[in-house]
Amino acid sequence: MNFRGYLLELQLNAPERFSRTYPFDIPALISLETLEFHPSVTYFVGENGMGKSTLLEAIAIYCGFNAEGGSRNFNFTTKDSHSSLHEHIVLSKGPYAMKDGFFLRSESFYNVASAIDSLGPEQSFLDNYGGKSLHERSHGESFWELMTHRFRGRGLYILDEPESALSVTRQMAMLSRIHRLVAENSQFIIATHSPVVLAYPDSIIYEFGQNGIKRVEYKETEMYNTFKEFINRPEEMLSILLS
Repeated sequence: MNFRGYLLELQLNAPERFSRTYPFDIPALISLETLEFHPSVTYFVGENGMGKSTLLEAIAIYCGFNAEGGSRNFNFTTKDSHSSLHEHIVLSKGPYAMKDGFFLRSESFYNVASAIDSLGPEQSFLDNYGGKSLHERSHGESFWELMTHRFRGRGLYILDEPESALSVTRQMAMLSRIHRLVAENSQFIIATHSPVVLAYPDSIIYEFGQNGIKRVEYKETEMYNTFKEFINRPEEMLSILLS
């Protein structure tokens, strides 16, 4: 199979009258017209409030995922708080249908774990999540079990800040898991604040900021350079921060 990704391009089509209302007043989205996806991994990075999660959520909903997370079979609502952005995007899709998929958002993962428990205690179902309730594991363990057991390959995986529950060593292990799943014709779209998670080489990185969205290289990202500055000069940086 000549795999080119399940999602190829995003187009934002919003009437002019929406330009001053949320979410179209977010600086990074004001000038957005099209966005190309990498067939392996596409990253969204930038400061808080720049629209990364809002756009990621819209992509997930457009693709049929539950707004709070889960697979496309999940249908639950804890709080209906998602924006209308998904109604104003059009996604160009590749020629192959995805066989698997999952929308992981760290802020509502507890709700997803509860929804999984509500579907029943059958062992065959729980085996998809490591053999027992995700609530019986630590936050980090439940994230990791999801990636190692539930993500099966030939799928679209949309991840919003997956590093939030993972140690640095687990984040590095996550890169290996992503690489294996990419080799099995999977595609990832990831919003992250972690320079480790961001390091997968076969990717496109989009940096969200006050002046819009721009494509950047790994070592050009503000995230990479800020972490590098801190690690290389911790005493000097702390002196500045704590003065």
